[in-house]
Amino acid sequence: MQHSTIIVAGGSGKRMGSSVPKQFLLLKGKPLLCWTIDAFRAYDAAMPIIVVLPEAQIPIWKSLCIGHGFHTEHAVVAGGEERFHSVRNGLTAVTHAGLVAVHDGVRPMVSKDLIARCFRAAEAQGSGIPVVPINSSVREVSGGSSRAIDRSTLRAVQTPQCFRTELLRKAFELPYDPAFTDEATLVERLGSAVHLVDGEEANIKVTTPMDLKVVEVGLG
Repeated sequence: MQHSTIIVAGGSGKRMGSSVPKQFLLLKGKPLLCWTIDAFRAYDAAMPIIVVLPEAQIPIWKSLCIGHGFHTEHAVVAGGEERFHSVRNGLTAVTHAGLVAVHDGVRPMVSKDLIARCFRAAEAQGSGIPVVPINSSVREVSGGSSRAIDRSTLRAVQTPQCFRTELLRKAFELPYDPAFTDEATLVERLGSAVHLVDGEEANIKVTTPMDLKVVEVGLG
């Protein structure tokens, strides 16, 4: 099956203590988003890559690509108000009926093995969602009280979240609901089970300055 990757690059334009959106922060001399795109290009040299960005950021991104000599082929699509709308916009640029992956643009350390696991699960079972165990103790807070939760039953969800294209298209025909936190949640609303695969601790999402330092070390 032909693959297509939609990279969700912070559709809200969130920043990390800087005037620069997270996905444009420099990491070893080039924007973080470049590293993420190249991780998928390293996995498959021919796979179509679609980058979804807030419309106002698209000219900035194109200028960054020119300024940093970034020539990895990819398409750019304007996002929407929420992640739901951004991914739906990106999905309209997918023309095939194979598999599609949705990935956070600020997860640059995604490995070839992880991408392959997710695509294999999606091809065999309709979806492939990477998860990792939660190592910290967890408590549920309600009002002024809290209770401990057995962390062995919990998993932290990562990306890429991979699906058969027709399944994800059908899911995005549903009306927007703030309860949709990711694509797996949306697919489950259809009544379709999602299939979990082993994620990787190194596949972190850059949300803090410390995350950026960790990724810089991890990329060598």
